[in-house]
Amino acid sequence: MKDLLRVNSSLKEGIEKILNLQAKIESDASNKYLAMAAWLDRNGFENTADYMYKQAEEEREHFLKVFKYITDMGGIAITPSIPEVQQEFASFKEIFEIALENEIAVTEAVNKVIAKCRAENDYATEEFMMWYVVEQREEEKNARRALELFDLINENEATGKFELDVQISKIS
Repeated sequence: MKDLLRVNSSLKEGIEKILNLQAKIESDASNKYLAMAAWLDRNGFENTADYMYKQAEEEREHFLKVFKYITDMGGIAITPSIPEVQQEFASFKEIFEIALENEIAVTEAVNKVIAKCRAENDYATEEFMMWYVVEQREEEKNARRALELFDLINENEATGKFELDVQISKIS
């Protein structure tokens, strides 16, 4: 049966597999941002929590875009399991250090998908993934900008955390 399905799909098995991995990575990123948003809410960073809720929704959209692409191309999209994610953070700043690390990891994963597409001569999927290249450049830039704000605004001063909460929420 799987061979018949493969005949009806323009996705090669290796591409389908790496796209399902990318979908899982995007889904996991959404869950990580949700946990960050919840921590921020619990700790009084309401504006930044809203920013992270938006990030979580954006990552969910990224996941769905890959997931739908797989099915549109006749592949078998696999609904990813939901792993445990970090719920507690040592500081406000740590959230953005982790966020940047995560965005860099997503960028590296996107690059692996594109490299696989090139090796398999899958130009349609490569073209589809180029949207993610542009998106990841923005995501990394925003995460770096948030960390730069911690260098500019002392979170230990009386109004520092409040000012960080306001300024980070303005990053777009």
